Amino acid sequence: QVQLVESGGGLVQAGGSLRLSCAASGSIFSINVMGWYRQAPGKQREVVATIRTNNSTNYADSVKGRFTISRDNAKNAVYLQMNSLKPEDTAVYYCNLKQRFADYWGQGTQVTVSV
Repeated sequence: QVQLVESGGGLVQAGGSLRLSCAASGSIFSINVMGWYRQAPGKQREVVATIRTNNSTNYADSVKGRFTISRDNAKNAVYLQMNSLKPEDTAVYYCNLKQRFADYWGQGTQVTVSV
């Protein structure tokens, strides 16, 4: 089994920055994809950014140029640096790990961006 624990959410004014962290533990394979998803009230969960073990990244168009995903394979950790935050970034952010056809989720961390 795999456990994911997020941290770093909070309340920030528009234009501000936050850094999310996610630590994975358990049976982690050497090849996997880690990522961040978010879900705003009344909306479907959507992908924000993903990163492979070779550090190949993908971003949602809405966050390109503002958010940066990174990982530390030795620590089984993934990070999301969020800059120039906008009120529309307000959501619960979930850490995700995909490996060997399995999907794992963290409990989520709230990010609220005020005007």
